[in-house]
Amino acid sequence: MSTVYTVSQLNNEIKDLLDAVPGYRNLFVQGEISNYKAHSSGHHYLTLKDESAAVGAVMFRSDAARLKFRLENGMKVIARGRVSSFPRTGQVQLYISEIVPDGAGALNVAFEQLKRKLADEGLFDEAFKKPIPNFPRSIALVTSQTGAAVRDMIRILGRRWPLAKVTLYPAQVQGQGAAESLCRALALTNAIGDADVILCGRGGGSMEDLWAFNEEPVARAIFSSEIPVISAVGHEPDVTIADYVADLRAPTPSGAAELAAPEQGECRLALRQMDARLHMAAQRQVRAVKTRFETLYERLALRTPARYIDEKRLLLDQVSERLYVAMPKRLDSKRQSLQMAVQRLFSAGQTVTAMRRLRYAKAVATLDAISPLKVLSRGYAVATGRQGVITDAATLRTDDMLRVQFAKGTAHCRVTDTEKGEC
Repeated sequence: MSTVYTVSQLNNEIKDLLDAVPGYRNLFVQGEISNYKAHSSGHHYLTLKDESAAVGAVMFRSDAARLKFRLENGMKVIARGRVSSFPRTGQVQLYISEIVPDGAGALNVAFEQLKRKLADEGLFDEAFKKPIPNFPRSIALVTSQTGAAVRDMIRILGRRWPLAKVTLYPAQVQGQGAAESLCRALALTNAIGDADVILCGRGGGSMEDLWAFNEEPVARAIFSSEIPVISAVGHEPDVTIADYVADLRAPTPSGAAELAAPEQGECRLALRQMDARLHMAAQRQVRAVKTRFETLYERLALRTPARYIDEKRLLLDQVSERLYVAMPKRLDSKRQSLQMAVQRLFSAGQTVTAMRRLRYAKAVATLDAISPLKVLSRGYAVATGRQGVITDAATLRTDDMLRVQFAKGTAHCRVTDTEKGEC
């Protein structure tokens, strides 16, 4: 008689049969991912398929935690796991313990996925890159405190720019917990805030050795740093996510030290050249100002009030000379006119009374008595100078020119000395 199974019995027996096959306990399955879903519990559910068949698969949270990349629909993979059945539904499925991309390493896939993700978020944009200071006063090194990289950076910084203070913030750069250690060191450097620039990196190694610098937390810590960061990871061909996020990428740790600090010899030469140019520029400026001053001084000398007064004094002297020359002529002309008037007066006296003749004679005598020429005829003289007729010797100065009018003739004299006198 045939055995009658309940559904539960059948499903459990199928499970037992599958679990009993040694080859099903650890096998590799190649296929393409479809119907992928990451559950909130941390488990991953998917279907592996090829051209003609499909099989359900599940990856539990403990195994999924070790993934270096994100699973995606359409991704070709090779999964390692065991075949079994889920008794509740009777579904035969693959329980995956490890999965790698087919044709590319898991780390490469993870690298490209994170690179694409951060690029889409804008973490690589040049707009967010902070400038590196030209003359840093303090430089922070976020790297391992052992190894050749830190020694090379300290040596090069000391040679190139000894003025800068170099502070090491040690961090684990390889292995389990390296990403967390790097994040802590970067956060501490920013919290202290003493550094002008951060050099973050390590020496060369394999992709696995450098993987801490491809971790998303490290990338975000570098991006959020308020202090400019220079990445210094591995050798020149090595490229990490940190290189894309950093404000400046250096090919090596030694190269980072050279980019972070100027060369003191070049600075000295530049300072000497600037000093020479400044000295020459100052000399040119002084010469230009001196020339301008001399030009203004010459122009001012032509317009000085003293020069104007001298010109007017010269004009006054010329006018005075003309006046001195014209005065005798004027006096002679008036004298002749007076004599003619007197003659006319006497001629007219024949037709007037004796009384009027007498008055005319008295007037003529009076005019003759008060005439300056009459006074001069008695031995007196009239002295005139730049201020007119001289009546007080105190008004004269040494070397003043005087014109002395006598009864007959004129003399031009120079004052050599004066004496005070009283009337």
